[in-house]
Amino acid sequence: MAPPSAISPERAGNHQNGDQFPSARAPHEPGISESKAKVQMPKFPQPPTFADKYAEREYLKGRLAAAFRIFGKYGYDEGVAGHITLRDPVRPDTFWVNPFGVAFSLIKKSDLIQVDHDGNVIDGGEVRLLNSAAFMIHGAIHRNRPDVLCAAHSHSIYGRSFCSLGRNLDMITQDSCSFYDDLALYESFNGIVLAEKEGNDIAACLGNKKAALLQNHGLLTVGGTIEAAVFWFISLEKCCQAQLLADAAAGGRGHETVKIHDDDAAFTYKTIGSPMAGYFSAKPQFDIIERECGSDYLQ
Repeated sequence: MAPPSAISPERAGNHQNGDQFPSARAPHEPGISESKAKVQMPKFPQPPTFADKYAEREYLKGRLAAAFRIFGKYGYDEGVAGHITLRDPVRPDTFWVNPFGVAFSLIKKSDLIQVDHDGNVIDGGEVRLLNSAAFMIHGAIHRNRPDVLCAAHSHSIYGRSFCSLGRNLDMITQDSCSFYDDLALYESFNGIVLAEKEGNDIAACLGNKKAALLQNHGLLTVGGTIEAAVFWFISLEKCCQAQLLADAAAGGRGHETVKIHDDDAAFTYKTIGSPMAGYFSAKPQFDIIERECGSDYLQ
């Protein structure tokens, strides 16, 4: 089943020849209401639904494989570190994850391994090595957050650099407002996460938020869709990069960055920080991977 496409969108809204097309217009600026902007918010394509849970599993595993290709394309790999997990729709008490030691850019659907919440690999590809840190972190998140379908963590360069500062993100750009009051700061580092307590502590710190900065470690994002978790990671990485650059530029002149007011940040969050905004925002990246990789990742 082909996913809804950002380049072949669902049709909504009237057109003069009788066909219907979506409006691309939306008020994105804080302080401007829909009525004042005199446009209608677009109806975004929704994630596909399935009556057959086994068909849903196969579709989602394909999207997870594509997510790894995206991470590889963006350079989020660091040796064998990093993992993205998918809650299994057939057996929700298990999840799918990348096999330890297989490059993000080479992962196929058939490579993914299925893990239960005791850390046992119960199904999957030929390489059935499980990253213990992946199990400790993601297992705790999937246990504590039934709303989370997908969780992503990797040691991206700007994310881990920013996480060395031991501080949360400032609201200095429109994009950073996606994480307004929705970004946790885990203020601890006890080495590689090999203990159950550390994984539980990270999950507890994350709470009901969609992302966390893991001090001296890296970024963690979650979502009710694979696409949302992936986009939040990409966006948070870029927000960390933007703040590192802005802080350095402002500090070099003896100044500070200009912060967005809380009311404006909260208003902007409602437009670009919602689960569906995250889902839809990732679609260009998934479309590009599909075009560049063909069906290879679906094997």
